[in-house]
Amino acid sequence: MPPAIPLMLWSALAMSAIVAVRYLLASGAFALATARARPGLYAGMARQIRREITWSLLSALIYGIPAGIVAWGWQAQDWTRLYTDVHALPLWYLPVSVLLYLLAHDTWFYWTHRLMHRPWWFRTAHAVHHDSRPPTAWAAMSFHPWEALTGAIVIPALVFVIPIHAAALGVVLAIMTVMGVANHIGWEIFPRGIVHGALGRWLITATHHHQHHHVYRGNYGLYFRFWDALCGTDLGLGTWHETARAGARDGARASSHAAHGQ
Repeated sequence: MPPAIPLMLWSALAMSAIVAVRYLLASGAFALATARARPGLYAGMARQIRREITWSLLSALIYGIPAGIVAWGWQAQDWTRLYTDVHALPLWYLPVSVLLYLLAHDTWFYWTHRLMHRPWWFRTAHAVHHDSRPPTAWAAMSFHPWEALTGAIVIPALVFVIPIHAAALGVVLAIMTVMGVANHIGWEIFPRGIVHGALGRWLITATHHHQHHHVYRGNYGLYFRFWDALCGTDLGLGTWHETARAGARDGARASSHAAHGQ
């Protein structure tokens, strides 16, 4: 075995552990915030939460493999366009690079997410995520391995194409983590003025993503609403008056429709 292979494998395993810890800390923090801000919201959902955590930890393993291999390649082989000298490129490029990554990630997510709602893909993979009725703070990474793979490759692929400073990449990953969890917690963290204002017409919030989980179609974006707007799949904002039991009942009906392309 070439000497580089064990180092690459160790890097992949280490990154998987980091992703798992990041998931547990972020989801745990939002679950704690939910317990304080919305007491009883997750009552009776212990079995679902255990399932969400199990799938999410498996997804963390999958997410960590390409990230760890690329991290090793960056350090050992200078494979990527990731840089650490803040003056290597103009300072104005730092926020621009973050926006470029978010736009590219959002584009990839929209189209792969929309694909996952085709009947075969939904039955085979995406149904795992929508088994959370309604989702909780622990559901952000609750994916079938095939779906996890589609999410795991995008950021590692981008570092080969778009230059980015290591700190800026950290900002991208932090936004991805926070938005991924916050959009599944079952309540809105942003003020009403943002959600229902001009900014909310462009940014995806928990209220917007809640509508996707309620009807199992539309609202496919991750950070921004422009792809949904351009493609006619923006269903607007959801409402929070549904109880968990009603959400589970309606979700089961919508899941059946999605699985059969209705």
